[in-house]
Amino acid sequence: MIVAKRKPFDEIRQLLKGYKKVLNVGCGTCVAVCLAGGEKEVSVLNAELDMAGKLDDNPIEIAGITIERQCDREYLEALDSKVGNYEVLLSMACGAGVQFLAERYPQIPVLPAVDTTFIGVNQAVGWYEERCRSCSSCVLGHTGGICPVTMCAKGLYNGPCGGTNKGSCEIDANQPCAWYMIYERLKGQGRLDCILEITPPNDWQNQIPRTVIQPGYSKPETTAK
Repeated sequence: MIVAKRKPFDEIRQLLKGYKKVLNVGCGTCVAVCLAGGEKEVSVLNAELDMAGKLDDNPIEIAGITIERQCDREYLEALDSKVGNYEVLLSMACGAGVQFLAERYPQIPVLPAVDTTFIGVNQAVGWYEERCRSCSSCVLGHTGGICPVTMCAKGLYNGPCGGTNKGSCEIDANQPCAWYMIYERLKGQGRLDCILEITPPNDWQNQIPRTVIQPGYSKPETTAK
């Protein structure tokens, strides 16, 4: 699932500066599931923008609509009869959705209201963890279904570094060592020979598995594995 988070409110207002008629378009798939850009989030953002405009004595006309998917052309047809009534489209979809809207309606500015963050999994309500970086060179078949690109802090393709410590990463004792987990998974499957497969390394930098906890939610004390 693509995970996103809403842009800071001040940034969104700056993007909309000078526009008086705004259509906020939500997406009913990934960003709705991760509580960043579905129907509820469209309504909340519109209410905030409406209130801010009135407080500044600079009101705007803002409406909202949420379609099934912005990254699928067939669902964009629902907007065809509406967009001509507005000066600008505000998209609460991922970057792909923003680009599809901009491609379909090139005469109207399309502005992003969320930041696309990563491909991740849902650990609890409002809590999402990165599990895939779309590296285009998937090695999960050799690593027991554990991604060394996102789960290893150094993104190592070929076994652990010298900093693994009792199953934890040297960077953070609360971060499991990806290659320790890979070893244990392959051992349990009787596939330890896979760990000998050599994968040409990529030049990865700043590799840590990221987390998004949406506002209003908190990380549970424990997570079921």
